[in-house]
Amino acid sequence: MKTETVMYTRFERFWHWTQAAVIVLLAVTGFEVHGSVHLLGFRAAVHLHNALGWSLLILTAFAVFWHCTTGEWRQYVPSGRGLGDMLRFYTRGIFQGGPHPVERSRERKLNPLQRLAYFTLKTVLFPLQLATGLLYLFYNSWPQWGLAGRIDAVALIHTAGAFGFLVFLVLHVYLTTTGETLFSNIRAMITGRERIPERVIAASGGGRPSDP
Repeated sequence: MKTETVMYTRFERFWHWTQAAVIVLLAVTGFEVHGSVHLLGFRAAVHLHNALGWSLLILTAFAVFWHCTTGEWRQYVPSGRGLGDMLRFYTRGIFQGGPHPVERSRERKLNPLQRLAYFTLKTVLFPLQLATGLLYLFYNSWPQWGLAGRIDAVALIHTAGAFGFLVFLVLHVYLTTTGETLFSNIRAMITGRERIPERVIAASGGGRPSDP
């Protein structure tokens, strides 16, 4: 038997949806700068892209502070335990109607494969985009900083990182449809509440009675 309980706090939901919107807009404006799409015009796309980049940096700073002070950073520590089970589930079991190998709880919101994906995103892809974006933005300051190199190489790496984000986004959206129902995971990220087996709630100390 399942009971609806709080899974995601208000800040988590705000951070998740704001971050998602900013990343999508960064991709759109970034591809317009490269001439792949034509919506706002080059100059407007550049200004908006830069503003969105700074906004994401500020949002990330608040998110890092929140994760560190609440201890939620532990949710993203990767573990090899159960990784093989998750790979078999996503490649075979899910198409055969098999049970999910990991039961989610407030203390363990991510399965081993998700932990690895988010850990890579936060420790590799985000820093890569941040570093290359700032290098690209402050290219004229390179001589003062004692840096040398080609800006087109930085732009290429930044664009490759953007495609990495797009791949993650597509897979992320797909996996949201693999919940109890087609839209149950999306609903949980909107309302903050999710149906959890009562034995899981009991084992974790009862969960959280309200939305902090």
